[in-house]
Amino acid sequence: MDYSLAALKLLCSQLKQAGEVPSQNSYTLGGLLFQRAWLQGVLVSVSDTGSLLLDDGTGLIELSLTGEFRHRSWQLGMYVMVVGGYVARAGELPMIKIHKIVDLSSSPDREAMWYLEVIEAYKMFYQPLVEEFT
Repeated sequence: MDYSLAALKLLCSQLKQAGEVPSQNSYTLGGLLFQRAWLQGVLVSVSDTGSLLLDDGTGLIELSLTGEFRHRSWQLGMYVMVVGGYVARAGELPMIKIHKIVDLSSSPDREAMWYLEVIEAYKMFYQPLVEEFT
């Protein structure tokens, strides 16, 4: 994992447009190279095997938990922030291999603020780079 590449603040619907760059073990989205994604959403499925399903309002993504995160009590309906390695899988839901997961359920207006953060990140950081490549 190349930690010099930023984790992009994205929505599940944006990840569907990402293309794989096998030679660099990463993905590209409009010319932006990334390996990790930062998402937020509601847990809609929780299993004992360390797999969760997150719905961010634009799509679903599987979350793969490892280590200490497997031993925490994750519950349906929790609103969480996740950062981790992105994995596109043919014929299956895309997956995030979790590096960080935080329960934000108690934060008011969390979902509305997240959409604004994604828009702001796009306009301030991603859009100028995307326009440079088009």
